[in-house]
Amino acid sequence: MTSATPSAAPAATPLTDSEFHRLSHAVLAAVESTIDRWLDDDVVDIDSQRTGGLLELSLPGGSKIVLNTQPPLHEIWLAARAGGHHYRHVAGQWLDTRDGSEFFAALSQHASAQAGQALVFEPPALT
Repeated sequence: MTSATPSAAPAATPLTDSEFHRLSHAVLAAVESTIDRWLDDDVVDIDSQRTGGLLELSLPGGSKIVLNTQPPLHEIWLAARAGGHHYRHVAGQWLDTRDGSEFFAALSQHASAQAGQALVFEPPALT
């Protein structure tokens, strides 16, 4: 008899709604800032469109990545060609609720695969 494997992700850090909004907004702003820098430096042509807590990235070749904040759950969702992921804030990082992987590493991996070149997103420096 085997037992169910527990989730690899540790428990989320409790956040107030205000803290979640501040932290999730910083994530989306960091992604937008990185894309703007890449466009200015002619690294890659990614179009971004933001509506509130939803950020849609249009990558070369026509694929998309969608980032969406989920305030009631205090999660950030990432939808890419390879699948969807949910992230919770844990001790200063956004970690996947299933496998514990870090949000910016996963976003970099998905964006690199879909753009056909190495792309690295970095977390925001929070004060």
